[in-house]
Amino acid sequence: MNPRPMLKLSHFLNSGNKLFQRRLRGENAGNCYNLMSSAGFSTARQSYGAEGRTSSRIFADYSIFKGKAALSAAPVLPTFSKMDSGHTKVDRRGVIMLTFRPAIGERKYDSEKKQLFALSVTEVGSFISLGPGDSCEFYHDPSIQSRDAGQVRKSLSVKPHADGYFISLSVTNNISKITERFTVPVTTAEFAVMRSAFSFALPHIMGWAHSTNPPTDSVGRDFPKVHPQLAAASEWDR
Repeated sequence: MNPRPMLKLSHFLNSGNKLFQRRLRGENAGNCYNLMSSAGFSTARQSYGAEGRTSSRIFADYSIFKGKAALSAAPVLPTFSKMDSGHTKVDRRGVIMLTFRPAIGERKYDSEKKQLFALSVTEVGSFISLGPGDSCEFYHDPSIQSRDAGQVRKSLSVKPHADGYFISLSVTNNISKITERFTVPVTTAEFAVMRSAFSFALPHIMGWAHSTNPPTDSVGRDFPKVHPQLAAASEWDR
């Protein structure tokens, strides 16, 4: 068999793979996303425990890229603590973190100007129970029980349109006199993916998945292992 055609094919595949990897990394895009498709999952990221061991868990954002903004969703796991009895309890429930990024060019999105909105388990319930023609709206204020209430607030709305929903985030900062608004049109198919993914993630962010099937090799040591980026994420971070 003539080896030359095989060598040419191998060279072609290697070149194409390197080009694809460069595009996935968004080379020459600076602090923005350089994207190739309108919707999809991000590349998988490895998780590390406190002792540096690699976790087998994979975190992949579901992202929707549209002309004026991009929307990503990812689960943030709950935090746990060990009781005197030796049992483990949930300290803080997890959330579904929504990330909005404004468009700054064709298939490019500015991560420096991203805004976050953390859906609680009850808000996730409202989201996944929406029927055709239904809408919902959520308000978040980090200072709601203090004298600074209303100075900084976020409003997330989900409203129907002809082929799906408009998911909009409004951020008002009266201290810095800044108002930002993002609107992402989500198709019926994209919303169906979000609904299914959120439903699957719900028992995990509640901690029920761990209580009904706890990993025997991690309780009391590094349970649960949470990706550092997700563990540190806060809705009010910029």
